[in-house]
Amino acid sequence: MTVIALRHKHVQLDQRKLDRARRVLGARTETETLDRALDLVVTEADIDRALQAARGKGKLRRVF
Repeated sequence: MTVIALRHKHVQLDQRKLDRARRVLGARTETETLDRALDLVVTEADIDRALQAARGKGKLRRVF
């Protein structure tokens, strides 16, 4: 079971950017928008790290 530590933060954000991100992510609230955006950043970093680790360790072949 994962324990989630929630903390209150006071931040100043570009409201237009936040509104756009909310629409793009399909989030209902600003909090959900920020949570989803942070998930995307962390996931992207994990993918980048995995790709860097795999770099040069395999051979690609053309299929087309």
